[in-house]
Amino acid sequence: MKLSTLLAAIVLAGVAVAAQAPAQQPRPAAPAAPAGNADNGKKLFVSYGCYQCHGYEAQGSSATGPRLGPRPIAFAAVVRYVRAPTGQMPPYTDKVLPEKDLADIYAFLQSRPAPKPVDSIPLLK
Repeated sequence: MKLSTLLAAIVLAGVAVAAQAPAQQPRPAAPAAPAGNADNGKKLFVSYGCYQCHGYEAQGSSATGPRLGPRPIAFAAVVRYVRAPTGQMPPYTDKVLPEKDLADIYAFLQSRPAPKPVDSIPLLK
């Protein structure tokens, strides 16, 4: 059998299998974050000491902790990481940081303004 004939047979077999496979279901949307109070979240961000590694505006630092705002990861991912972090961050159990407080902190992170574009900063031109 020629190599081109063999390749054509493999491609056709793959197309036939793909045609028989059931269509993949779309992923369900991640649940939205609970409503939170950004003003209270800012106070909690400071009182729980988050600012010490992430900065007062959640801007982060390569030396201390990652940027958290203005577009934080999904709320469910934040909860998972805060409860069982993999880095140097201490864990915050539900007893220490209730989910309602975490929702307020998340609202604060979402409320952070986006940074200015680099080309809009005169010193960088």
